[in-house]
Amino acid sequence: MPAKSPVLEQTPRKASREVRRQQLIDATIATLARVGFSRTTLTEVAATAGLSHGLIIFHFETKEKLLTETLQFMAREYRDNWVRALAEAPKTPAAQLDALIRADFTEAICAPDRLAAWSALWAEAQSRPIYQENCAEHDLEFLHVIERLCAELTEEGSYPLLPVHTARAIRVTLNGLWFDLVTMTNTLSRQESLQTMFNMLSAFFPRHFNHGGASVDARGRMVSAS
Repeated sequence: MPAKSPVLEQTPRKASREVRRQQLIDATIATLARVGFSRTTLTEVAATAGLSHGLIIFHFETKEKLLTETLQFMAREYRDNWVRALAEAPKTPAAQLDALIRADFTEAICAPDRLAAWSALWAEAQSRPIYQENCAEHDLEFLHVIERLCAELTEEGSYPLLPVHTARAIRVTLNGLWFDLVTMTNTLSRQESLQTMFNMLSAFFPRHFNHGGASVDARGRMVSAS
């Protein structure tokens, strides 16, 4: 007997348009995480949301439009998370990079359903044009921030590094750790992934980072790394 689709928490029957659309986007994320891209259908999403197939057609018309808006929502959510982390962190390059890395492994952003949904979209060739159209600009913005911080750290610490290459290595490692969290759920944790990143940064920037993160005090001033 096939497993039943999980029904997300119900909203009032006369929910607003915005609430209903968000409910369907949340159901799409859950469905992508559970069954993958190719098996994510409007009918499957409706079952996950506990809503009618016709309601999805009313709000999104097609699977492609539903997936596009779901991807846009996830991309905004991801960007808002790291932008907020930078705004709240001390204004030194080490503290800013520390905040950026920690933001990537926060519980909400690095939740199993989010990771699995991202993985489903990345892995499916059909979704790549949608991804490029909606996420390429955000990806470049994120990479440019890492490049800027790496350049500032390299100059500050007189490190023999090429900041562009260092930034790319950091970005690729972040992507790889996310993939490992999807495929190695029983052996790898978010905390271990974060420690892996800091171990890497301590090799690049030994006077600014140690295995626990940036070597700065609460006011963003450098302290001795150990």
